[in-house]
Amino acid sequence: MLEVKNLRVHFKNAAPDRFAVDGTSFTVGDGEIVGLVGESGSGKSVTAMAISGLLPRRQSEYSGEIWLDGVEILNGDRNLMRQMQGDTIGVIFQEPMSAFDPIMTIGRQVEESLLVHHPEMSPAARRSAALTAMAEAELDEPEIVYEKYPHELSGGMLQRAMIAAAIIHSPKLLLADEPTTALDVTIQGQILDLLKKINKTKGTSILFISHNMRVIRHLSERVLVMYRGKIVEQGSVEDVFLHPQEAYTKKLIDSIPARDRHLTGLKEKLKGNETT
Repeated sequence: MLEVKNLRVHFKNAAPDRFAVDGTSFTVGDGEIVGLVGESGSGKSVTAMAISGLLPRRQSEYSGEIWLDGVEILNGDRNLMRQMQGDTIGVIFQEPMSAFDPIMTIGRQVEESLLVHHPEMSPAARRSAALTAMAEAELDEPEIVYEKYPHELSGGMLQRAMIAAAIIHSPKLLLADEPTTALDVTIQGQILDLLKKINKTKGTSILFISHNMRVIRHLSERVLVMYRGKIVEQGSVEDVFLHPQEAYTKKLIDSIPARDRHLTGLKEKLKGNETT
C-alpha cells in the first residue's frame, strides 16, 4: 500500500547538514498496522507530513519517492495530492483540541472533505455520511454531537470525531500521529481498540506514530524504530521487543514503566539475554 524510498527532508532554516528525515525507507502492506516509534524530534511527524502532503513546501526541501497504491505522490503536482488527501489518505492528528476549528460545528468538520471530493452531494447526503462515520467511530448519540462545537466535547469524544473525519471516505491508508498522547489511559485503550476494529473491518492500512513503546506493542504488527531521521531498526513486534539489535531500541524498551507486568517480564527476559 505504501512504499517510502530514501526520503530526505531538510528545512531551509536548519543547518545545511541537518536533515529532519535522512534517507528513510520502509513499507506498509495492504491491511497492515505498522508502528513508527522514536523520541520527540526523531523525524516521525515530519515523515507523516511528507506522506500526507502537509509539508510546508516553501520552507522545506525534499527528495526520494513515496508510492501510495502504485502512485508516486512526493514529486507529483499539488492537484494529485489534493485528490488523495482525505480520500485515499486519512490523517488523525495528535491534539484534537487544536485540530478542530472552534467556530464550526463537529458535523460540518467531519463532512468537510466531502465538499472537496464530492461537491455534487446534497447537504442531506453529507449529513448522513457524517453520521455513519461518527457511529463507526463509536461516538454516542452522533445526531446530537453533529450539532455541537469542539469546546462542548471531551478530549476522547473529539478524538473519535477526528477519526470519523479521517475514515469518512474509507481511505486505504490511515496516518495516526500520536492520537492517544493527550488522553488518559482508559480512553487510550478504547481508541487503540477502535483503530484495530477499523483495520479489521475496513482493511485499512495504518501507520501509527508514537513515542510510547507500550502503545506500539499493543496495536502494531510490525515496528519501525526511528532515531535522528533514520530507521535504525525494524521487524515484527516480537522480534524487536524480545531481540532488539540496536542500543537505542534497548533504551526505548527500558523506558517502559515497570508497573506494566507483562512488559516487565519481557524486559527481564531481555536483560537475561544480554547477560548470557
